[in-house]
Amino acid sequence: MHYRTLGAFEVSAISLGCMSLSYAYGVPPSAEQGERLLLSALDAGVNFFDTAALYGFGNNEELVGRVLKPHRQRYTLASKGGMAGVSFPDGVKRVIDGRPEAIRKNCEDSLKRLQTDVIDLYYLHRWDKKVPIEDSVGELSRLVERGWVRTLGLSEVSAATIRKAHAVHPITAVQTEYSLWTRNPEIAVLQTCRELGIGFVAFSPVGRAFLTGRLSDVQTLEAKDIRHNMPRFHPEHYAQNLKLLPAFEKLAQEAQCTPAQLALAWLLHQGVDIVPIPGTTSLEHLSENLAAADLKLPASVLAQAGALINQSTVSGDRYNAQSQIEVDTETFAPKAPH
Repeated sequence: MHYRTLGAFEVSAISLGCMSLSYAYGVPPSAEQGERLLLSALDAGVNFFDTAALYGFGNNEELVGRVLKPHRQRYTLASKGGMAGVSFPDGVKRVIDGRPEAIRKNCEDSLKRLQTDVIDLYYLHRWDKKVPIEDSVGELSRLVERGWVRTLGLSEVSAATIRKAHAVHPITAVQTEYSLWTRNPEIAVLQTCRELGIGFVAFSPVGRAFLTGRLSDVQTLEAKDIRHNMPRFHPEHYAQNLKLLPAFEKLAQEAQCTPAQLALAWLLHQGVDIVPIPGTTSLEHLSENLAAADLKLPASVLAQAGALINQSTVSGDRYNAQSQIEVDTETFAPKAPH
Protein backbone atom coordinates (compact mmCIF):
# COMPACT_ATOMS: atom_id res chain seq x y z
CA MET A 1 0.00 0.00 0.00
CA HIS A 2 1.13 3.53 -0.79
CA TYR A 3 0.41 6.38 1.61
CA ARG A 4 -0.18 10.11 1.32
CA THR A 5 -0.12 12.98 3.78
CA LEU A 6 -3.48 14.43 4.80
CA GLY A 7 -2.87 17.07 7.44
CA ALA A 8 -1.33 15.32 10.43
CA PHE A 9 -2.26 11.89 9.10
CA GLU A 10 -0.55 9.41 6.78
CA VAL A 11 -3.39 7.75 4.92
CA SER A 12 -3.63 5.08 2.25
CA ALA A 13 -3.34 6.60 -1.21
CA ILE A 14 -6.62 4.93 -2.11
CA SER A 15 -8.91 4.77 0.89
CA LEU A 16 -12.49 3.67 1.47
CA GLY A 17 -15.76 5.55 1.26
CA CYS A 18 -18.17 3.51 3.36
CA MET A 19 -21.49 5.02 2.21
CA SER A 20 -22.53 2.25 -0.17
CA LEU A 21 -22.35 -0.33 2.60
CA SER A 22 -25.53 1.18 4.07
CA TYR A 23 -27.07 3.65 1.66
CA ALA A 24 -27.52 5.24 -1.75
CA TYR A 25 -27.23 2.56 -4.42
CA GLY A 26 -30.34 0.45 -3.93
CA VAL A 27 -30.52 -2.34 -1.35
CA PRO A 28 -27.31 -2.32 0.72
CA PRO A 29 -25.36 -5.51 1.43
CA SER A 30 -25.96 -7.50 4.58
CA ALA A 31 -24.20 -6.56 7.82
CA GLU A 32 -22.00 -9.63 7.40
CA GLN A 33 -20.96 -8.56 3.91
CA GLY A 34 -20.24 -5.05 5.13
CA GLU A 35 -18.12 -6.41 7.96
CA ARG A 36 -16.14 -8.60 5.59
CA LEU A 37 -15.50 -5.66 3.24
CA LEU A 38 -14.32 -3.35 6.02
CA LEU A 39 -11.97 -5.91 7.55
CA SER A 40 -10.60 -6.91 4.15
CA ALA A 41 -9.82 -3.27 3.41
CA LEU A 42 -8.06 -2.89 6.73
CA ASP A 43 -6.04 -6.06 6.16
CA ALA A 44 -5.08 -4.79 2.68
CA GLY A 45 -3.53 -1.66 4.18
CA VAL A 46 -6.41 0.80 3.97
CA ASN A 47 -6.15 3.05 7.01
CA PHE A 48 -8.61 5.85 6.19
CA PHE A 49 -12.34 5.21 6.42
CA ASP A 50 -14.97 7.79 5.53
CA THR A 51 -18.54 7.77 6.85
CA ALA A 52 -21.23 10.28 7.86
CA ALA A 53 -24.22 10.73 10.13
CA LEU A 54 -26.41 10.84 7.03
CA TYR A 55 -25.48 7.45 5.56
CA GLY A 56 -28.31 5.09 6.37
CA PHE A 57 -29.42 7.65 8.96
CA GLY A 58 -26.70 6.46 11.35
CA ASN A 59 -26.55 2.82 10.28
CA ASN A 60 -23.26 3.26 8.46
CA GLU A 61 -21.55 4.80 11.48
CA GLU A 62 -22.90 1.97 13.62
CA LEU A 63 -21.47 -0.60 11.21
CA VAL A 64 -18.07 1.11 11.03
CA GLY A 65 -17.98 1.56 14.80
CA ARG A 66 -18.92 -2.02 15.62
CA VAL A 67 -16.57 -3.64 13.12
CA LEU A 68 -13.52 -1.41 13.43
CA LYS A 69 -13.58 -0.53 17.14
CA PRO A 70 -11.12 -3.33 18.06
CA HIS A 71 -8.65 -1.86 15.55
CA ARG A 72 -9.12 1.83 16.38
CA GLN A 73 -5.40 2.59 16.60
CA ARG A 74 -4.78 1.28 13.07
CA TYR A 75 -6.79 3.78 11.06
CA THR A 76 -7.83 7.40 10.59
CA LEU A 77 -11.57 7.92 11.03
CA ALA A 78 -13.54 10.57 9.16
CA SER A 79 -17.20 11.41 9.61
CA LYS A 80 -19.52 14.32 8.87
CA GLY A 81 -22.22 16.40 10.52
CA GLY A 82 -24.45 19.31 9.63
CA MET A 83 -26.64 17.01 7.54
CA ALA A 84 -28.39 14.08 9.16
CA GLY A 85 -31.65 12.17 9.50
CA VAL A 86 -34.32 13.88 11.62
CA SER A 87 -37.49 12.18 12.82
CA PHE A 88 -40.83 13.61 11.70
CA PRO A 89 -44.37 12.24 12.15
CA ASP A 90 -44.20 10.78 8.64
CA GLY A 91 -40.72 9.30 9.00
CA VAL A 92 -37.02 10.15 9.08
CA LYS A 93 -35.91 12.79 6.60
CA ARG A 94 -32.60 14.28 5.53
CA VAL A 95 -32.08 17.76 7.01
CA ILE A 96 -29.24 20.23 6.44
CA ASP A 97 -28.73 22.13 9.71
CA GLY A 98 -25.56 24.11 10.36
CA ARG A 99 -26.63 25.73 13.60
CA PRO A 100 -24.07 25.22 16.37
CA GLU A 101 -26.48 23.23 18.52
CA ALA A 102 -27.29 20.89 15.64
CA ILE A 103 -23.63 20.32 14.78
CA ARG A 104 -22.85 19.59 18.43
CA LYS A 105 -25.73 17.08 18.63
CA ASN A 106 -24.68 15.42 15.34
CA CYS A 107 -21.14 14.95 16.62
CA GLU A 108 -22.24 13.64 19.99
CA ASP A 109 -24.51 11.08 18.31
CA SER A 110 -21.76 10.08 15.87
CA LEU A 111 -19.26 9.45 18.65
CA LYS A 112 -21.72 7.04 20.28
CA ARG A 113 -22.47 5.19 17.06
CA LEU A 114 -18.80 5.00 16.10
CA GLN A 115 -17.90 3.75 19.61
CA THR A 116 -14.94 6.07 19.85
CA ASP A 117 -13.79 8.96 22.04
CA VAL A 118 -12.58 11.09 19.16
CA ILE A 119 -13.14 11.48 15.40
CA ASP A 120 -9.89 12.19 13.57
CA LEU A 121 -11.37 14.27 10.74
CA TYR A 122 -14.84 15.79 11.10
CA TYR A 123 -16.43 17.46 8.10
CA LEU A 124 -19.24 19.93 7.75
CA HIS A 125 -21.19 17.75 5.31
CA ARG A 126 -23.04 20.66 3.73
CA TRP A 127 -22.85 24.37 4.36
CA ASP A 128 -26.29 25.42 5.61
CA LYS A 129 -26.69 28.68 3.71
CA LYS A 130 -29.08 30.00 6.38
CA VAL A 131 -26.16 30.02 8.83
CA PRO A 132 -22.92 31.99 8.30
CA ILE A 133 -20.09 29.56 7.61
CA GLU A 134 -18.13 31.30 10.36
CA ASP A 135 -20.78 30.24 12.92
CA SER A 136 -20.79 26.61 11.84
CA VAL A 137 -17.00 26.38 11.74
CA GLY A 138 -16.83 28.22 15.06
CA GLU A 139 -18.81 25.39 16.63
CA LEU A 140 -16.62 22.81 14.89
CA SER A 141 -13.59 24.50 16.44
CA ARG A 142 -15.20 24.11 19.87
CA LEU A 143 -15.53 20.38 19.18
CA VAL A 144 -11.76 20.35 18.71
CA GLU A 145 -11.34 22.21 22.01
CA ARG A 146 -13.58 19.66 23.75
CA GLY A 147 -11.45 16.84 22.37
CA TRP A 148 -14.35 15.32 20.44
CA VAL A 149 -12.61 15.74 17.08
CA ARG A 150 -8.99 16.20 16.08
CA THR A 151 -9.19 18.10 12.81
CA LEU A 152 -11.81 19.75 10.62
CA GLY A 153 -12.98 19.36 7.04
CA LEU A 154 -15.53 20.80 4.64
CA SER A 155 -17.56 19.07 1.94
CA GLU A 156 -18.95 20.44 -1.33
CA VAL A 157 -17.91 24.07 -0.79
CA SER A 158 -16.57 26.84 -3.02
CA ALA A 159 -13.14 28.42 -2.89
CA ALA A 160 -14.54 31.56 -1.23
CA THR A 161 -16.21 29.54 1.52
CA ILE A 162 -13.01 27.57 2.13
CA ARG A 163 -11.15 30.82 2.72
CA LYS A 164 -13.77 32.13 5.14
CA ALA A 165 -13.81 28.87 7.09
CA HIS A 166 -10.03 28.53 7.19
CA ALA A 167 -9.80 32.02 8.70
CA VAL A 168 -11.88 30.79 11.66
CA HIS A 169 -10.06 27.49 12.21
CA PRO A 170 -7.47 25.59 10.14
CA ILE A 171 -9.14 23.23 7.69
CA THR A 172 -7.34 19.92 7.15
CA ALA A 173 -9.29 18.57 4.18
CA VAL A 174 -11.93 19.47 1.63
CA GLN A 175 -14.05 16.64 0.22
CA THR A 176 -15.79 17.03 -3.12
CA GLU A 177 -16.74 14.83 -6.03
CA TYR A 178 -13.82 14.63 -8.44
CA SER A 179 -13.15 12.28 -11.33
CA LEU A 180 -12.59 12.31 -15.06
CA TRP A 181 -16.24 13.17 -15.58
CA THR A 182 -16.63 15.63 -12.68
CA ARG A 183 -14.01 18.35 -12.96
CA ASN A 184 -15.59 21.14 -10.88
CA PRO A 185 -12.75 21.23 -8.31
CA GLU A 186 -10.38 22.26 -11.10
CA ILE A 187 -12.16 25.62 -11.44
CA ALA A 188 -10.87 27.06 -8.15
CA VAL A 189 -11.09 24.65 -5.21
CA LEU A 190 -7.93 22.62 -5.88
CA GLN A 191 -5.84 25.76 -6.29
CA THR A 192 -7.27 27.28 -3.12
CA CYS A 193 -6.60 24.12 -1.13
CA ARG A 194 -3.00 24.10 -2.32
CA GLU A 195 -2.50 27.76 -1.45
CA LEU A 196 -3.78 27.12 2.08
CA GLY A 197 -2.11 23.74 2.62
CA ILE A 198 -5.41 21.85 2.71
CA GLY A 199 -5.66 18.24 1.54
CA PHE A 200 -8.26 17.13 -0.99
CA VAL A 201 -10.42 14.01 -0.64
CA ALA A 202 -12.14 12.90 -3.85
CA PHE A 203 -15.44 11.09 -3.53
CA SER A 204 -17.11 9.15 -6.36
CA PRO A 205 -13.73 8.86 -8.13
CA VAL A 206 -15.04 6.25 -10.58
CA GLY A 207 -18.11 8.29 -11.46
CA ARG A 208 -20.64 6.30 -9.42
CA ALA A 209 -19.72 3.22 -11.52
CA PHE A 210 -19.84 4.92 -14.95
CA LEU A 211 -16.04 4.87 -15.27
CA THR A 212 -15.89 1.16 -14.45
CA GLY A 213 -17.65 0.36 -17.72
CA ARG A 214 -19.93 -2.07 -15.89
CA LEU A 215 -23.10 0.04 -15.82
CA SER A 216 -24.40 -0.33 -19.34
CA ASP A 217 -28.11 0.14 -18.65
CA VAL A 218 -29.43 2.61 -16.06
CA GLN A 219 -32.85 0.99 -16.35
CA THR A 220 -31.44 -1.89 -14.28
CA LEU A 221 -30.79 0.35 -11.26
CA GLU A 222 -32.94 -0.40 -8.24
CA ALA A 223 -35.86 1.90 -7.47
CA LYS A 224 -34.21 3.62 -4.50
CA ASP A 225 -30.86 4.18 -6.23
CA ILE A 226 -29.92 7.87 -5.88
CA ARG A 227 -28.55 7.92 -9.42
CA HIS A 228 -32.12 8.07 -10.71
CA ASN A 229 -32.17 11.71 -9.51
CA MET A 230 -28.90 12.66 -11.20
CA PRO A 231 -29.36 14.11 -14.71
CA ARG A 232 -26.31 12.48 -16.30
CA PHE A 233 -27.78 9.09 -15.40
CA HIS A 234 -31.11 9.88 -17.03
CA PRO A 235 -31.54 7.64 -20.08
CA GLU A 236 -31.28 10.42 -22.67
CA HIS A 237 -27.99 11.70 -21.21
CA TYR A 238 -26.62 8.28 -20.30
CA ALA A 239 -27.02 7.08 -23.85
CA GLN A 240 -24.71 9.90 -24.93
CA ASN A 241 -22.24 9.20 -22.14
CA LEU A 242 -22.00 5.51 -23.02
CA LYS A 243 -20.55 6.56 -26.38
CA LEU A 244 -17.44 7.77 -24.49
CA LEU A 245 -16.66 4.35 -23.05
CA PRO A 246 -15.36 2.27 -25.99
CA ALA A 247 -12.37 4.56 -26.57
CA PHE A 248 -11.76 4.80 -22.81
CA GLU A 249 -11.92 1.02 -22.39
CA LYS A 250 -9.54 0.57 -25.32
CA LEU A 251 -7.10 3.00 -23.70
CA ALA A 252 -7.28 1.06 -20.44
CA GLN A 253 -6.70 -2.22 -22.26
CA GLU A 254 -3.62 -0.79 -23.97
CA ALA A 255 -2.36 0.39 -20.57
CA GLN A 256 -2.93 -3.14 -19.22
CA CYS A 257 -5.39 -2.08 -16.54
CA THR A 258 -9.15 -1.94 -16.05
CA PRO A 259 -11.20 1.21 -16.79
CA ALA A 260 -11.73 1.77 -13.05
CA GLN A 261 -7.99 1.53 -12.43
CA LEU A 262 -7.29 4.01 -15.22
CA ALA A 263 -9.80 6.44 -13.69
CA LEU A 264 -8.22 6.12 -10.24
CA ALA A 265 -4.66 6.35 -11.59
CA TRP A 266 -5.59 9.51 -13.50
CA LEU A 267 -6.89 11.04 -10.27
CA LEU A 268 -3.83 10.08 -8.24
CA HIS A 269 -1.63 11.72 -10.89
CA GLN A 270 -3.44 15.04 -10.52
CA GLY A 271 -1.49 15.71 -7.33
CA VAL A 272 0.04 14.02 -4.27
CA ASP A 273 -2.43 15.98 -2.13
CA ILE A 274 -5.42 14.09 -3.56
CA VAL A 275 -6.84 11.03 -1.78
CA PRO A 276 -9.59 9.14 -3.64
CA ILE A 277 -12.14 7.27 -1.54
CA PRO A 278 -13.96 4.87 -3.87
CA GLY A 279 -16.76 2.90 -2.30
CA THR A 280 -17.66 -0.68 -3.11
CA THR A 281 -19.58 -3.62 -1.75
CA SER A 282 -17.43 -6.15 -3.64
CA LEU A 283 -14.19 -7.70 -2.41
CA GLU A 284 -13.11 -8.18 -6.01
CA HIS A 285 -13.66 -4.51 -6.83
CA LEU A 286 -11.90 -3.49 -3.60
CA SER A 287 -8.76 -5.34 -4.71
CA GLU A 288 -9.07 -3.88 -8.20
CA ASN A 289 -9.35 -0.34 -6.83
CA LEU A 290 -6.40 -0.65 -4.47
CA ALA A 291 -4.16 -2.04 -7.20
CA ALA A 292 -4.56 1.23 -9.12
CA ALA A 293 -2.13 2.88 -6.69
CA ASP A 294 0.65 0.71 -8.13
CA LEU A 295 0.14 1.86 -11.71
CA LYS A 296 2.79 3.99 -13.36
CA LEU A 297 1.20 5.23 -16.55
CA PRO A 298 2.80 7.38 -19.27
CA ALA A 299 1.77 11.02 -19.31
CA SER A 300 0.39 10.47 -22.80
CA VAL A 301 -2.10 7.86 -21.54
CA LEU A 302 -3.27 10.13 -18.72
CA ALA A 303 -3.64 13.02 -21.14
CA GLN A 304 -5.68 10.88 -23.53
CA ALA A 305 -7.98 9.78 -20.69
CA GLY A 306 -8.52 13.40 -19.69
CA ALA A 307 -9.25 14.42 -23.26
CA LEU A 308 -11.77 11.61 -23.76
CA ILE A 309 -13.87 12.22 -20.65
CA ASN A 310 -14.23 15.72 -19.21
CA GLN A 311 -16.76 18.49 -18.61
CA SER A 312 -16.98 19.21 -22.33
CA THR A 313 -17.68 15.64 -23.44
CA VAL A 314 -20.04 14.46 -20.67
CA SER A 315 -23.77 14.95 -21.13
CA GLY A 316 -25.96 16.06 -18.19
CA ASP A 317 -25.40 17.84 -14.89
CA ARG A 318 -24.13 15.89 -11.90
CA TYR A 319 -26.98 17.07 -9.64
CA ASN A 320 -30.59 18.03 -10.24
CA ALA A 321 -31.67 21.62 -9.62
CA GLN A 322 -32.65 21.11 -5.97
CA SER A 323 -29.45 19.28 -5.05
CA GLN A 324 -27.37 21.89 -6.83
CA ILE A 325 -28.96 24.61 -4.68
CA GLU A 326 -27.85 22.71 -1.58
CA VAL A 327 -24.17 22.62 -2.52
CA ASP A 328 -21.76 25.54 -2.68
CA THR A 329 -19.49 24.60 -5.55
CA GLU A 330 -18.37 26.36 -8.66
CA THR A 331 -19.85 25.06 -11.89
CA PHE A 332 -18.73 25.19 -15.48
CA ALA A 333 -20.67 27.36 -17.90
CA PRO A 334 -23.37 25.38 -19.73
CA LYS A 335 -22.27 23.87 -23.01
CA ALA A 336 -23.56 25.60 -26.12
CA PRO A 337 -26.27 23.56 -27.87
CA HIS A 338 -25.13 21.62 -30.94
